[in-house]
Amino acid sequence: MLKLSLKQQVEQQISRTKQDVFLRADFEQLGGYDQVGRALRELVAEGKLLKIGYGLYAKARISSITGKPMLASNGGFKAVSEQALERLGVAWQPSDELVRYNKGETTQVPVNAKVIVKKRFNRKISLREMQLHVERGS
Repeated sequence: MLKLSLKQQVEQQISRTKQDVFLRADFEQLGGYDQVGRALRELVAEGKLLKIGYGLYAKARISSITGKPMLASNGGFKAVSEQALERLGVAWQPSDELVRYNKGETTQVPVNAKVIVKKRFNRKISLREMQLHVERGS
């Protein structure tokens, strides 16, 4: 039987799961820290993954319009960033603007991805020009 390289093992594990967001720690059973990092970097260079933060990666697919990698998630950056917060174990809630829009109190659609976190969270979740805005709440 042919032994798969670490990169192929990581790629196989990504393709088998329904998750859109991965932590570097998800692959630590496959090899060493540096080896896993190298494999993830190669997958980012190939356009199969997108790096959205420190140790955070999202599934990617090639856009038929631009030919560049884009998020594979149907919900876009907002859904991926919320899933990343859940994977990191951060308690969060939607922003006040989104809550007011969902209740029908306003017709202005919130454009920027914004969440309110309960505890201290000092990490950037971003992709190209999109960034998750984090507010501190009680």
